[in-house]
Amino acid sequence: MITRRRAISGIVSGLIATPAVWTMSRRAHAQAKVLKLSHQFPAAATDEGDFRDLLCKRFGAELEKRTKGALTAQVYAGSSLVKPNSQISQLRKAALDMSLCPVSYAGGEMPELNIGFMPAIIASYDQGYAWKKAEIGKEFTNFLLDRGVVLVTWVWQGGGIASRVAPIINPDDVKGLKVRGGSREMDLVLKGAGAAVISLPSTELYAAMQTGAMEVAMTTSTSLLSFRLEELTKNVTTSRKAGFYFVLEPILMSKTIFDALPKDQQDAILTSGAAIEDWGRGRAQADDQVLAKVYAAKGVGVFDLDQNAADKWKTIARESAWKDYGTKTPLCGKLLKLAEQVAA
Repeated sequence: MITRRRAISGIVSGLIATPAVWTMSRRAHAQAKVLKLSHQFPAAATDEGDFRDLLCKRFGAELEKRTKGALTAQVYAGSSLVKPNSQISQLRKAALDMSLCPVSYAGGEMPELNIGFMPAIIASYDQGYAWKKAEIGKEFTNFLLDRGVVLVTWVWQGGGIASRVAPIINPDDVKGLKVRGGSREMDLVLKGAGAAVISLPSTELYAAMQTGAMEVAMTTSTSLLSFRLEELTKNVTTSRKAGFYFVLEPILMSKTIFDALPKDQQDAILTSGAAIEDWGRGRAQADDQVLAKVYAAKGVGVFDLDQNAADKWKTIARESAWKDYGTKTPLCGKLLKLAEQVAA
């Protein structure tokens, strides 16, 4: 039987190993400042666990090393510190130090953030990570800064589709089904395709699918693995060959708390964040492959989205989500245009 452990070990054997269980160094200075870093995903007990938890722990270790123990980070997994949808608002209030979360979770209060989960605007990891140095990356980063949030580490993840019923490949396949899209813009696309939209955080996917309240779940490959939806799924669609949505889930920090730190520690935070990006990208891409192996081992039908199907989703997205988003605020319209300028 192929487990997540075996699948990951085969695909990412070249990646740097992560300690099985992470704790802050006992040699840290007694006066070290401890940053609280929250996320909603399961804690990873081994280096084959949810890479987002491991990424946060890597950040903490990197930060401690670069500051010689003067600054550390304590990771709070599984929504143990802050509920999923309130993480960014808590950062803005300086009630939370740091978080890794989908930026679209705060799209209700800041619609501009929904560009980070805009269907069909990103077609590959290369395109997503190119945002960082492109004009859209500068605009997006500055927008967050103006709203009290520092973008520390870029994290893009490919999306998959788990279905209790028939496989979901083309937009017509969701017609009449109860589908969780994960963002306002995705919901608009699903409605345009004839689906009934279900809104809930990824932490509630298993229960919703188990009870039948949801028939189809759209979320990242990593979440499809970590929340064990293979136990309830008949068919899964991966983004191994092509994708029509990617999710931006960066490590973020409260600007108020960031600004209160000395310059050398601010620099250490930003350099630590940049230092772990390649590792995070590698693990996200590996999970796109692992998803197929783990689900197939459970007897789930595995399908891959092709470019023809992705283009059909993009057509609906242009007429629904893109059109709606582009008129929300002047910056929304600008971000949409800038995103289209980044080559796929």
